[in-house]
Amino acid sequence: MKRSNRLILLIGVFLAIVAFVGIVVVFQGNGTGQPGANTPPTQLPTVFATRDIALGTPITADMLKSETIDVTKRDATAFPDPTVLLGKIARSDIKAGKQLTASDFDAQGGQIVSIDTPKGQRSIAVQVDQVSGVGTVVRKGDYVDLLVGFQADKFPVVTQNPDDNSFTVVGGINATSVKLLLQGMQVLGTLLPPAPTTQGQAAPAQGEQGTTLTGQQEIVILSVTPQQAEVIKYAQLDGSISLILRSPQDFRDEGGNPIVPDPAGTTGITLKVLVDEYDVLIPQLVEAILPAQQTR
Repeated sequence: MKRSNRLILLIGVFLAIVAFVGIVVVFQGNGTGQPGANTPPTQLPTVFATRDIALGTPITADMLKSETIDVTKRDATAFPDPTVLLGKIARSDIKAGKQLTASDFDAQGGQIVSIDTPKGQRSIAVQVDQVSGVGTVVRKGDYVDLLVGFQADKFPVVTQNPDDNSFTVVGGINATSVKLLLQGMQVLGTLLPPAPTTQGQAAPAQGEQGTTLTGQQEIVILSVTPQQAEVIKYAQLDGSISLILRSPQDFRDEGGNPIVPDPAGTTGITLKVLVDEYDVLIPQLVEAILPAQQTR
């Protein structure tokens, strides 16, 4: 082989080796040809509270800020973007400067570990179901009103006999009474017991949205005054209660500061109120004229 051909061959081999080494270096750096593509980030954006946020407060933009911090200092459930939290309800008291995490907005019914009763208030438990408890979706931090109904037998109508002063109960009169008794109570916690089993029973009815009507019960812990506690206990013993879910916006001004809304003035409902104010019709007697009967 000529010397010139041998030189060309050696140069070609050298260039091939250089090209191979270059390719190996590039792919060892990132595996894709783009430097740093597979290198995990050491810092990530994280959402913090700019001020104290009370339980039950809807989140607004001025309550949040985003900072980039080391991943070693970042909670696994922290939020990278403030916009995903706007409108959410704080399910616990949040201190200014706290890194916001999923637990701050998680209030699923479950085991109640502890209850923080506000100073001067009392905590009382109310048991409701899917109908009387807004579908058992009431959660910690929500605000509710209490509606109570008393059956007709609680208000018997009597007449007095003037001869012997005895009393006689008058039947056939509807004395059922319903009233919105308490308003603006905050929920301190909830507990959902296991749903009743349907083994060996007919399948539970399904609602329009596929909700299973199981008769699920829910325990709701309310923050109340001593007087409200007495009213609730009486209603539990001698009436039928329902919780009405309120909007959190009723209890905060535009700046997110707590306010006490004006109570809703309601009339209460009896059959007479329905007739007088809601034009419920009173059944009319219809006289039926029967044909004359043949006599023997």
